[in-house]
Amino acid sequence: MLFDLARPALFALDPERAHRLTVRSLALSPRSGPPAPGPLATTIAGLDFPNPLGMAAGFDKDGEVPDQLLGLGFGFTEVGSITPRPQAGNPKPRLFRLVEDRAVINRMGFNNGGAEQARKRLARRKGRPGIVGINIGANKDSSDRIADYAVMSRLMAPLASYLAVNISSPNTPGLRALQDEGALTGLLDAVIDARGEGGPPVFLKVAPDLEPADVDAIARIAIERQLGALIVSNTTITRPALHSRHAGETGGLSGAPLRDLAQQRLRDFRKATGGAIPLVGVGGIASTEDAWARIRAGASLVQLYSAMVYEGPGLPRRILRGLEKLMHRDGFASIAEAVGSE
Repeated sequence: MLFDLARPALFALDPERAHRLTVRSLALSPRSGPPAPGPLATTIAGLDFPNPLGMAAGFDKDGEVPDQLLGLGFGFTEVGSITPRPQAGNPKPRLFRLVEDRAVINRMGFNNGGAEQARKRLARRKGRPGIVGINIGANKDSSDRIADYAVMSRLMAPLASYLAVNISSPNTPGLRALQDEGALTGLLDAVIDARGEGGPPVFLKVAPDLEPADVDAIARIAIERQLGALIVSNTTITRPALHSRHAGETGGLSGAPLRDLAQQRLRDFRKATGGAIPLVGVGGIASTEDAWARIRAGASLVQLYSAMVYEGPGLPRRILRGLEKLMHRDGFASIAEAVGSE
């Protein structure tokens, strides 16, 4: 109800300004801690998630409000993307609401305060309960992007529940080339080596705009390198039919129009991996039904972000209440039983 009242004022602001205001408001709210494990609890990559719903990377770029996000009901949250050096990102405007399409286009360009600032902030919460993944990236002007990921892995491993290697943003030129087989093998070897023995699991975030051969190669490498999970997927550079006046903006498209593509790509990775590696479903999830469909298609965990723009902070708890009902309706005793059951 409060969000419904505040929404017109928020939507009157520039989207990026509204986002910063939201993050600052959360930072001033009390930390209530993560939700308690319940019927939706699940274990992935050795981590015990109280429920399978997470906040995707991009909302809390600098790790300012992870505990407050967990307090909204999320079973986990992913901060970042964080790069070794501070980065201003692309010129503004670079974030657009497509209200008629319940979508967002962004070309942010990994804007963040850099590794040192985030490391200090996240070190202060070390020891608190809750699963907080750290999404790592490379600087746009880096001469050695694989070295950037290795540096980030070394710095963030002691503070992360898991490391998410983001090579799928469309807003850093050339970044998606790291999804190519040869480059990906070298990148993951560098990240895993820098993480060290006993470090957190490594998740890999991939794009939805992949060819079948790319899916097969990535799946094979992920299994060989014993990754903790694949995050499927990031924003898309494709453009389905859209109605907003911002439809022609360049950048990554997220929200409702991404749903079917992200769902299909998840199915493709489920088939390619044979269920040998957990999948995290992301893209266009805005309701209980969307989350349940992604789980039935093979996702062990699901994440959202853009839907919060339109549905507000009560969305996580609404989805979780609905998931428990659907799980029991369809005769499953746990989320794990439902994964890939379509």
